[in-house]
Amino acid sequence: MEKIRKRLEMSAWPGKTVIGLTGNIATGKSVVRKMLEHLGAYGIDADALSHRAIAVGAPGYQKVLDTFGKWVLSPDGQIDRSKLAKIVFSDPTALKQLEDIIHPLVRQAEDLLIRRTNKSVVVVEAIKLIESGFDRLCDQLWVTYAPEDVQLRRLMTKRGLNRDAALQRILAQPPQEEKIKRANVVIRNDRSFEDTWQQVLSAWKALFPEKEVEGEKDVRAGMSVERAKPSQAKEISELMRIVSKGQKALSPEQVMEAFGEKAYLLLRRDGLAEGMLGWSVENLVARVDDFYLSDQIPVEEAVTLLIHEVENASKELQCEAALLFLTDPWAAFREIWQKLGYRETTVQNIGVRAWQEAALESNQAGGVLWLKRLREDLVLKPV
Repeated sequence: MEKIRKRLEMSAWPGKTVIGLTGNIATGKSVVRKMLEHLGAYGIDADALSHRAIAVGAPGYQKVLDTFGKWVLSPDGQIDRSKLAKIVFSDPTALKQLEDIIHPLVRQAEDLLIRRTNKSVVVVEAIKLIESGFDRLCDQLWVTYAPEDVQLRRLMTKRGLNRDAALQRILAQPPQEEKIKRANVVIRNDRSFEDTWQQVLSAWKALFPEKEVEGEKDVRAGMSVERAKPSQAKEISELMRIVSKGQKALSPEQVMEAFGEKAYLLLRRDGLAEGMLGWSVENLVARVDDFYLSDQIPVEEAVTLLIHEVENASKELQCEAALLFLTDPWAAFREIWQKLGYRETTVQNIGVRAWQEAALESNQAGGVLWLKRLREDLVLKPV
């Protein structure tokens, strides 16, 4: 700990411990970042910021067009990242040109987010963390690892790439061993979620033995809300089964896996779990897509308590907007959502591209979308 304190005094961000998280494609970086967020870190997805940097109106948009031509545009005027990827993943010179445009803009956004957060631990996830030189500003370098066959399987199943395209992306990156040699912590991410969680938890406790995982946040009307931990997967699974009357059944193992993508809030009354909300934050947008409440609990008070906690946590994470994806019976409680400051909308009517993309990723068939803006200043607007 003494070494960390001395490093913090010389840090670019005094008083904050910055963990740089990297690893080659499809090695599970985002899962590890989410785990660190569950433990109390503020997470930054540099790859998501790079997408923002070249959106319409962002400072990198025109530079990309000037460099690669208007043929990379999609019909709606946005840069088609799949077209751009075909160029840069087959031409190292083109990749360098793109990185020279994006990296300074992402670095500027990262610096802004790190300075604004009130969290003492920050994790920055970036596939090019070392290549961009950002690792030299970090207090710790964490590297995720997965064998090539696992990388291939993930790219083919999760991203829909054929084997040749997947292999091309894997081979376009430096050997994993080069990053591992520089790492303070290596997370082997090719087994179960539980195994990965235990590796992350062990490394966190070794680095911050005095820190506790964030717990209970708010209490009112005899009810309390707490941020659930992966160790509570069995309780969450059972609550889902009971409240949904068996219509939504996830095993504890499946709930554990879901923790790699989202967080859960548990609502308790007299110590018993009677409600739950599932939500995630990506690209500075909070998304709520799971609601479960017991029939025995007052709806408005419970919903208000849960949503306030999501918003408070989202503001801590510097989110620009919150999206609610509501299906029956929650879609019917229009007055509650309006009272909480949300407006019903559609994906097409959301004005900010990054918010639209977040909505598209989480949109549920038959659901109703509600939006609330949480802050006026946006990251990566024209400069």
